[in-house]
Amino acid sequence: MPNVVVGHNVVITRGSQIAIAASDFTIPQGKITAIIGPNGSGKSTLLHAIAGLLPVSSGTLTVLDETPVASQPRISYVLQYTTVPTGTPLTVAEAVAMARYPGLGLFGRPSREDKKYVTSAMERLKITDLAKRHLTELSGGQRQRVYVAQGIAQDHAILLLDEPLTGLDITSAKTIDSIIHEEPDRGCSVVLTTHDLEEARAADHVILTAGRVVAFGKPQDVLTTENLTNAYGLGSLHEHQSTDLILPAEHHLGDHSH
Repeated sequence: MPNVVVGHNVVITRGSQIAIAASDFTIPQGKITAIIGPNGSGKSTLLHAIAGLLPVSSGTLTVLDETPVASQPRISYVLQYTTVPTGTPLTVAEAVAMARYPGLGLFGRPSREDKKYVTSAMERLKITDLAKRHLTELSGGQRQRVYVAQGIAQDHAILLLDEPLTGLDITSAKTIDSIIHEEPDRGCSVVLTTHDLEEARAADHVILTAGRVVAFGKPQDVLTTENLTNAYGLGSLHEHQSTDLILPAEHHLGDHSH
C-alpha cells in the first residue's frame, strides 16, 4: 500500500523544546489514520509538521512525495479551535466558499464547479439551512461543521483534523464522524488526532505518541497494553488486556486541552 506521508528519524522542536524526538512513521494512502497519545505528547505538533506549518529540525519528512511546505495545496487542515473576531460579518456560505479562493487567481470569480463543491460540502455537513447565518451566531458544534465543510470543499488529497470530535454536541459529532469515514471512499487520506481509545481503534492506522512515536501500524498491533503503558506511564495500575484498558479521565473524549 502506498504511503502519503513517510517520516524517517524525524525530530520536531517547538522553541527550545523537543516536541517529537527522533521517530519513524508512515501514513497510508486512502485510509483513516489516528494519532493518539497523552496531553503534550506531540499529536498536534505532528499534524502541524505534516501541514508544513512547522519545519522538521532533523530527519526527513515526505508528504505526497514532497517535503512539506506551508503552501501545499493538496492538504486541507481543520484546526480544533478557530476564533472568529466578534462582529465579523461572515456568513456560513461565505466561510465555506473561501475554500475555493486559492484556485481563483486575481479578480477570479467562482466557477460552476467551485459552487458545486461548496454546495456539496454544506449538504454533507448538514449546514445548508444555516447558509445565511453569521458564524458568530452559531453554536460550537455548528461552527466546527462549517470549518470541516470548508476543509472538504477545497481540492485535497489529505484531510488533517485536530481533535475533530472533542466537546461537540452529538449531532455535530456524528455528522463529522460520518465525513471522516466517507472521505477515504473518495480517495482522500484522513489524519486525525484524538484522546479517545475507541476512536483510535476504529481507524485503519494508528500512530501512538509520547514525545516521540512509540509505535505505528494497525490498531491491534499498536494499541497493546505494553505500548499504552509505555506511552501513558500507567505502570502496574492497569495490567489488563488492551481491550480492558481504561485511560485516566483527562485522556477521554471531551477534554479540550493539549
